[in-house]
Amino acid sequence: MAGTEPVDVADADDDALYVLTAVLLTPAQFPSLLGDDYPEACAALGLEPYAEGYGLVLGQDGEGARWTVVVDDVSLVAVAIASWDCGMEYDLSPDERSVVMALPGWPLALAVAAPHVPAPHDPETPPGERRPLTPPDPGEWGPAQRRMGADEVALQWAAWREQLGEDDFAKPVDAGEPSATDDRPAGDARPAAGPAGDGRPADRPADGPGPGGQAAGAGASSGAASGGPEGSGPAGERLPGAAEGSGPEGPLRRVLAELRGYLEDPPPPGRVRSGFAPGGARTLRADGPGWSVVARTDDIAFVLLDEMPREVLPIGRGPHLPELLAALDAMAVRPA
Repeated sequence: MAGTEPVDVADADDDALYVLTAVLLTPAQFPSLLGDDYPEACAALGLEPYAEGYGLVLGQDGEGARWTVVVDDVSLVAVAIASWDCGMEYDLSPDERSVVMALPGWPLALAVAAPHVPAPHDPETPPGERRPLTPPDPGEWGPAQRRMGADEVALQWAAWREQLGEDDFAKPVDAGEPSATDDRPAGDARPAAGPAGDGRPADRPADGPGPGGQAAGAGASSGAASGGPEGSGPAGERLPGAAEGSGPEGPLRRVLAELRGYLEDPPPPGRVRSGFAPGGARTLRADGPGWSVVARTDDIAFVLLDEMPREVLPIGRGPHLPELLAALDAMAVRPA
């Protein structure tokens, strides 16, 4: 378990750091709340977007202050994360020579703290120096929260997918040319999960909310996936009817057009990422200006938009979506 022993990775005062957890910052895997792509995520921390990537080690110093230590030993951090995911103990002790910089604060919200030191708090920083990193406010809605919501949908794909019935795909928005005359919204727009919790193991952070967060379904108004009351999502929240006001058809067409544009003009690294999915499929995560997409190469896609807070819009399979997803998967970056 992380956080049991101090590790001598240098912070601003050369104090020992009690390691709580770590995350990867690579083109294929990075905290999406930091940006739409890998270069943007690096820029948020003042780092150069090197292809090899970094590891972010989060912990507290002897006074309890929060620190994020950036290391270039990506393999070491990856082994630690894999061990913790398997429930195994691993003493993450980066060599001082691998430390790139130490940043005050944490970019992610953690629900754990180091034992025998004061409660987590931001260190004091002199005037004119970088302010401590802080996670996005879960009560607001913006690009960071939108990306965190998309991460949640990917994490809980089965629960979200089960909320959709056949009627939701009677007239899908198709992934063909935007001028198609028979494109229609793929079912109702439903409230998405707000970034308000994680549900991961205590020693791991989450880029966005996990199963313990506010999860509401998309599509069919059934709470069967969570055992909640009828009309509720995976975490028991009420599912209203179709969103009022302007429909989602226009924004969905725009997102699909921009996704197709990525095939002609490749975006920055990390803008389209491919991960494991059951049955030999792949999970795609793509982001763009004001939107995030989660899709399975053998299934449908879900879209979240800055302009439609906390709503998830499904895009039906249709005749063109499989080809588009396959092409995006072919160009996507993948974990090593």
